[in-house]
Amino acid sequence: MLSKNIKIRLKLFLRFCLDLWSGVLFKFAKKGRLAADFKYSLVLTQEIKRNENFDSKIQNLSLAAEKINQFVILPNEIFSFWKIIGNPNIGFSKGRTIRNGKIVTESGGGLCQASGILHQLSLIAALKVLERYNHSVDIYTEATRFCPLGSDATVVYGYKDLRIKNNFNFPIAFQMKVIDHQLELQLLSTEKINEKTINYLVEKLEGKKLVIVSDESGELYRSEYLDI
Repeated sequence: MLSKNIKIRLKLFLRFCLDLWSGVLFKFAKKGRLAADFKYSLVLTQEIKRNENFDSKIQNLSLAAEKINQFVILPNEIFSFWKIIGNPNIGFSKGRTIRNGKIVTESGGGLCQASGILHQLSLIAALKVLERYNHSVDIYTEATRFCPLGSDATVVYGYKDLRIKNNFNFPIAFQMKVIDHQLELQLLSTEKINEKTINYLVEKLEGKKLVIVSDESGELYRSEYLDI
């Protein structure tokens, strides 16, 4: 059987080939550009819930913020979570994450809160979400939940990415901060972005939950089932 590292390398190579073939490879946002004249911002905050891996989660989110804050996304460019974060086995601490429906401890644990808040704010700003995956299992209670059910975005290095396209005709940038037990994300822009209200309707079924995501106009974004 192939080892885990070989499987990841194979997945990364296959994704590279697909990105090259489709032309996406040349559309990813790049770091090190001159700062744009950002006059506007949308802001979203989430509580970082305390658990046995709280310190490592704070460290991982802080490191992710440092990486994310270096990028400006020009019109038609793509924000790729893993292109920016890199290999979670390098520099990140071990923490809690969900793998195949089970809670496990892995390097980069807690990064799903970073990808989740990026996805949630992208919906609010009406950015185009090209790739996003939901968690297959709802492990939270209303007391421990830090974001609306259906706004999450699970990421698995080599397998599942979060990709967001700047579909505006002006530059944007995500700026993330960890302040005590709060995760703050700003979407900066050179022109005003109208904030949308996103609705998350949850219906309980036998052994599952159905989550329906729509905006204030009633436009359906998606519906998905989660195990409970």
